[in-house]
Amino acid sequence: MINTNVQLAALSMDLKRVALASYNHSSKVADRFIRESLTKKNSIDIAAQRQHIRRLLTNLDDMLSQKDTVRLAEDALLYSTLLQNAALQ
Repeated sequence: MINTNVQLAALSMDLKRVALASYNHSSKVADRFIRESLTKKNSIDIAAQRQHIRRLLTNLDDMLSQKDTVRLAEDALLYSTLLQNAALQ
């Protein structure tokens, strides 16, 4: 469980970086951290997570593929906060 919390925290930080880069219209940086986020998401055992975390992780791909950078920044920040809270519990 501790390893999962570390993975969720790392994913949360990458999503926060996606949010900041998207908000600042730095698409190259945002794309890099989107790839990092997806890699970290794939390393987490989704089936072992609680229901609300499972839903966030399964919706992550669709959220990160948005073209609207403002919406992407807002959603990435929201997901980041929710995953950070889950990692701390």
